[in-house]
Amino acid sequence: MDRLLGRLVFSFLKVDLKWEDQFCFSNFAVRNIIYMHKAGFVNIVGKPNAGKSTLLNQLMGEKLAIVTQKAQTTRHRIFGIYNEEDLQIVFSDTPGVLDPKYGLQEKMMDFVKDSLQDADVFLFIVDVTDKAEPSEFLIDKLNKIPVPVLLLLNKVDQTNQEGLEKLVGEWHERIPKAEILPISALNAFNTDVILPKLKSMLPENPAYYDKDMYTDKPERFFVNEAIREKILLNYDKEIPYSVEVVTEQFKEKEGIIFIDSIIYVERDTQKGIIIGHKGEAIKKVGTEARIDLEKFFAKKIHLNLFVKVKKDWRKNDRDLKNFGYR
Repeated sequence: MDRLLGRLVFSFLKVDLKWEDQFCFSNFAVRNIIYMHKAGFVNIVGKPNAGKSTLLNQLMGEKLAIVTQKAQTTRHRIFGIYNEEDLQIVFSDTPGVLDPKYGLQEKMMDFVKDSLQDADVFLFIVDVTDKAEPSEFLIDKLNKIPVPVLLLLNKVDQTNQEGLEKLVGEWHERIPKAEILPISALNAFNTDVILPKLKSMLPENPAYYDKDMYTDKPERFFVNEAIREKILLNYDKEIPYSVEVVTEQFKEKEGIIFIDSIIYVERDTQKGIIIGHKGEAIKKVGTEARIDLEKFFAKKIHLNLFVKVKKDWRKNDRDLKNFGYR
């Protein structure tokens, strides 16, 4: 809706200027202010663990998306809003493309499909160390959609020149229209040229969001994600994938933010594992999450964690909707 409204306003301004021209009004300065501003949606897509969230954080200069070595770390679509005086880029980080096995994964893929409908430019990230077959779903979509594609060959520090040249050739054949750029998102190699390239690809538009905004997500979302990141880092096997976090209270008083968050699991046995012996495991999660949140909000945090069981929530449409997976 914001995007549609922005374009309607922009169209109106164009018409208005033409009307003023008929009355010989001098609007050269106004015309330049409007037409020189670029704005658009740059949607980041790729397979799980390709480096999408790492790249978003690198480009934004801010940790908006959690990052771990585990696949399916990103579950939601996250907007990062990058602003310059004459530019606004709305980056969209998405879950990795996968073949869904249950309800939660189907909802995650819905976010990916949405991102294929509203992009002005695609940032397609490919992990050069991934030896598995590329996503034919994405390749087919990116070839058919009439939108520019900047294809980023990520983690090039882990390959040699010969291997890189071979990959460039292969990807030119798969997506002929794509501009290909080798990068390392983690080490910031070649990432400094991404923003200028995107600016050249984006259309002339007014800003879609206020220039002081840097994301579309509320504060509680980042609390939930910070806690979930620490669970992904501290637990193995199925436990991290069976967890959802909901923040029930976020209240600031006298410079301290008081937070109460619930960690939902699917089984009683998982609840015991999350809590750990004498509560040591959940205490570690809470401490690590609190440290990150204090950096993020630049304020002292008082964090309380609770663990509850919601049986098979990943397969329950009502639970998924309540957790924000529409």
